[in-house]
Amino acid sequence: MKAIQLTQYGGPEVLKVVELNRPTPSGYDVLIEVHAVGVNYADTARREGQYVVKTPLPFIPGAEIAGVVVEVGDNVTNLQVGDRVVTLIESGGYAEFALADARGVIPLPDALSYELAVALPLQGLSAYHVLKTMGRLEKGETVLVHAAAGGVGTIAVQLAKIFGAGTVIATASTEEKLTLAREMGADIVVNYTKDGWENNVLQATGGKGVDVALEMAGGDVFYKTLKCLATFGRLVIYGVASGEQSRFYPSSLMARNQSVIGFFLPQIMRKRELLQPSLQELFTYVSDGRLKLTIGEVFAMEEAAHVHELMQSRQTKGKLVLTPK
Repeated sequence: MKAIQLTQYGGPEVLKVVELNRPTPSGYDVLIEVHAVGVNYADTARREGQYVVKTPLPFIPGAEIAGVVVEVGDNVTNLQVGDRVVTLIESGGYAEFALADARGVIPLPDALSYELAVALPLQGLSAYHVLKTMGRLEKGETVLVHAAAGGVGTIAVQLAKIFGAGTVIATASTEEKLTLAREMGADIVVNYTKDGWENNVLQATGGKGVDVALEMAGGDVFYKTLKCLATFGRLVIYGVASGEQSRFYPSSLMARNQSVIGFFLPQIMRKRELLQPSLQELFTYVSDGRLKLTIGEVFAMEEAAHVHELMQSRQTKGKLVLTPK
């Protein structure tokens, strides 16, 4: 089979097309013929050796895949050959075939395409659990969503509304992206490339600040977001896209009972009582039209290096998808 593999950390150029043996499933594994794989900032962090956990080499990126079951292990009873499915895996998605644990594989609704399906497992579940599980969003509260035109952002803006947020403030870097955030349901949009954007956020809340903030950039964005936080506010960190780690004095949170919370999706993946019901809930929102998935562009798998370049240069919006077919 063809796959995209890295044997050293570095820029997009370290992603190479290779020929590997097709995996064989055993036990609870299923072999999935991959029709679509989602591209995420976690993939770029893996490539650079900057991920939250160590990335072993050689490595095939790709955590969210959709496709067709072509083989099943001896212990698999919930799936059969020919099933259309979507799932999250630790690695191996940038390939024509990938192994997955059947206990975490979800059958696809007939009306949902493979390309749309891969917009849900990582980015959909991240948006869901950052808002609900970690951010503890309550009805009527104000939410700040950074990078609101991206894969997680477009979903988070909509889910915040579905979950009952009173006001959703979205940030993005261009007028085109801000327009997309409005189309997703944002009440207020702010260009975070302009100096003083944090003051615009505070002004929009009458000086009160936001109750829940979703932060994935790090560095200066983290500090300015902290300034936007209300009393009893929760700032949830789910990435460090800038590569800049942030330092602050935890005691500064005490005066206004604020929280800074870390989020790492693999921990949710290990709790099946959280993972499967929330993914099914997301499918329901898509099926009934409440949640619209935004696919930025679909690329051939061999273009993975180019896609990483586009993503890291902030030239994209919506979900980026690779397809081996």
